[in-house]
Amino acid sequence: MYSPDTTKYLIHISVTAEGVVEKPDVVGAIFGQTEGLLGEDLDLRDLQRTGRVGRIDVQIASKKGETTGEILISTSLDRAETAILAASLETIDRVGPCVAHVAVDTIEDIRVSKRKKIVERAKEILVERFEDGAIDSDELLDDVRQTMRVEKIGTIGEERLPAGPNVLESDAIIIVEGRADVINLLRYGIKNAVAVEGTNIPKSIIDFCEKKTTTAFFDGDRGGELILRELLQVADIDYVAFSPRGKSVEDMTRKEVIKTLRNKVPVEYVRDQYFEDAAELPADLPRSPRVVPSPESGDRSDMDSRPGAGPKKAKDSVSKVPVTIRDHMEDVKGRNVARFLNEDMAVIREIRSEEVEKAVETLDTPAAGLVVDRTVDQKLLDRLVWKGLEYVAAKDFKGIIKRPLSIRLMKIST
Repeated sequence: MYSPDTTKYLIHISVTAEGVVEKPDVVGAIFGQTEGLLGEDLDLRDLQRTGRVGRIDVQIASKKGETTGEILISTSLDRAETAILAASLETIDRVGPCVAHVAVDTIEDIRVSKRKKIVERAKEILVERFEDGAIDSDELLDDVRQTMRVEKIGTIGEERLPAGPNVLESDAIIIVEGRADVINLLRYGIKNAVAVEGTNIPKSIIDFCEKKTTTAFFDGDRGGELILRELLQVADIDYVAFSPRGKSVEDMTRKEVIKTLRNKVPVEYVRDQYFEDAAELPADLPRSPRVVPSPESGDRSDMDSRPGAGPKKAKDSVSKVPVTIRDHMEDVKGRNVARFLNEDMAVIREIRSEEVEKAVETLDTPAAGLVVDRTVDQKLLDRLVWKGLEYVAAKDFKGIIKRPLSIRLMKIST
């Protein structure tokens, strides 16, 4: 339509003809009715020949016996010459055999339009294309510390298992699935994790479980459950930490990791979930609760990374406010009550055990789990699964034919 290199102005002209005309009629009228009108210096044909006026673009349409449209003419003339040329076009009163009306709408300064586009594009480039050069001291420190932690990952045992630097010295260890899980825990300062690297539990892991307080911490998927099942058959673990369903340990944030380890439960509370029959349990593994350090007693030995750190003594008194699943289990035991809990282990609603079915139907606040001092059957379990609960802790589970994978079952010890 116009040359972007030489064009200064773009003349917008509206045209109306009282009849049906075509583009050649309009172009012919422009040249014919302006010829000799402005003298040799501003003759339209000469201006086009020398490139000072661009191609004449005509856009018209006919409807109900009338033709309307727009004429676009680009020029490299100065402002005064462009204005005179535009005014001369308004003298056109006929197009072909039809009466016509021509009027100048606007004269667009192409350079202004270009400047606007340049400014808008410059803003986009400023926001999107420049690399962030701001210096954040905290980020620099975190990057350096993270590198130091990752570099300290090593291997232990004949199987050369990926492990944190304090696994051998610490009295408590965390067993995870793979190297990436160990690295993620190292990022958060947890240096006593060791990876099993598959479902075939290495002998080194079995030996560690006999000597140290052990927490199993696997991914919240089918693979994690299979590894935990294998580990329960061959090793003497003390606690199980449940990661969120579908969440990998390597992808968890610091807050999620600390919260999950804080809410670990003794293995006795979850063993029945993985073994249908007590006969399936290894003969040398205990079937009743052992005396082991508990989360509510202030024990953080599973996250203790100090070499040579010894076992911590349990507090004589139990906290009045339950903060872990085990706390709530102990609190409801023998009281014939049920508690719906949120993700932070806070009580959403507490009722009598026999009112659970009714409460499930009327529960408005999203609940993460249920701790109840009664037996749970298949019908109630199906309702809890439909409600989206992640776990159920109960006195017993009877008549469970189908165990959904989306919910964990934990038995309250008597």
